[in-house]
Amino acid sequence: MKKEDKNKIVDQIASTIKSYDNFYLTDIASLNAEKTSILRKECYDQDIKLMVVKNTLLRKAFDRLDENYDELDAILKGNTAIMFSNVANAPAKLINKYKGKVPTLKGAYVQESFYVGAEYLPQLVSVKSKTEVIGDIIGLLQSPAKNVISALQSGGNTIHGILQTLSEK
Repeated sequence: MKKEDKNKIVDQIASTIKSYDNFYLTDIASLNAEKTSILRKECYDQDIKLMVVKNTLLRKAFDRLDENYDELDAILKGNTAIMFSNVANAPAKLINKYKGKVPTLKGAYVQESFYVGAEYLPQLVSVKSKTEVIGDIIGLLQSPAKNVISALQSGGNTIHGILQTLSEK
């Protein structure tokens, strides 16, 4: 492969890394063509971009970025596929679905943290996405207001009923 072509591929990998908040490094080497197609379809359905890369080109892409990805150097051996997603736990859930089979987790960069090794998969599955955290916060903020409104409605319109209901709470 010509050096120009390699540079284009490195630039493409680097721009893809920049455009996604999270990525997972996996090994899908033992999949045959049919199973790889099935995995690619599942990734597409869950808005996960799957890209198979050469480790040397991925290292060069990391070097071109502002972030320091040196922690992932140790796992850049053998076959490497990257799963890109803006939802932090989507690739982890997909990998967990095939637990003990392929794809296997090598490492991940999730919410500005590094996870090196397959032992982090249960933690990565339970990571909440930004949307889920915002939903939880909104639910917590609405909870006291809902309690007051339901207390007011259950006691009727009389002051006595309202006071009685609030004193019981």
